[in-house]
Amino acid sequence: MDDQPFRGSLALQRGMVTRNDLRRKCRRLFNDVYISSSADITALTMVKAAWVWAGPDAVLCGRSAAAVLGTKWLSPSDPVELVRAHRQSPKGIAVRSYILALEDIRQDRGMRITTPARTAFDIGRKLPAEQAVPVLDALMNATGLKPTDVMALADSRPRARGVRLLRTALGLADGGAESPKETEVRLLLGAAGLPKPETQIKFFDEYGEAYIRVDMGWRQWKVAVEYDGVQHWTNARQRSWDIERIALLEAMGWVVVRVSAEMLRRPQLVVDRVRAKLRAAGCPI
Repeated sequence: MDDQPFRGSLALQRGMVTRNDLRRKCRRLFNDVYISSSADITALTMVKAAWVWAGPDAVLCGRSAAAVLGTKWLSPSDPVELVRAHRQSPKGIAVRSYILALEDIRQDRGMRITTPARTAFDIGRKLPAEQAVPVLDALMNATGLKPTDVMALADSRPRARGVRLLRTALGLADGGAESPKETEVRLLLGAAGLPKPETQIKFFDEYGEAYIRVDMGWRQWKVAVEYDGVQHWTNARQRSWDIERIALLEAMGWVVVRVSAEMLRRPQLVVDRVRAKLRAAGCPI
């Protein structure tokens, strides 16, 4: 028994498990769909389990397609979204009634899913911007999808419900974000009227190799903003490199504003610090 979802009745028929195994060594995810009790339950795990339940006529869409495409930070508690003719579904699976063109569908890991552009199209028009943008950021980061790719799809379907909401979300999305907190910081600065920062700014050594990267910032004024996740405080090697990296940036004339989770609970403090550094560097704000 591996750590992949499986249909219990089929495994019993083939002699791969016993009924006692299903009761004692497995976890039931959906009707007749099980997984080893020792398996980690991720968003992708739940998507695979729903695919086993739904069968090959279904198409995974929305955040579920995003999970298959490698999007990080998705929650396993989110309902699995799929398109199929039969609307009935168990708790934890949401069946959509989308009309999908053949070009909207691709195969990935043996499952039928919507393409990256169609996936973003559905996410952006179904979720409020504050929920959609972090997922769009992560999807773009994982796939290399560009907002223009999604805009082209939206332009071809101007009467689709939620297109205006989608355009708003795409205007805020940036595939450079590497975590939802980085997205939160960027959106906070934008909402405060600060210039839009460039994400994932790279610095190269004399051999043309990138040796420093900052989350976001403004090259013109040499101001960077970094979100420090828990690894920056608990990982000794990471913390040592952070100290060295900031010293190198300061030697090049850059100013770095570091933001923590605790600081984000005081958003005005973050905005005020960044605004002050930009003004001191000559930014006309």
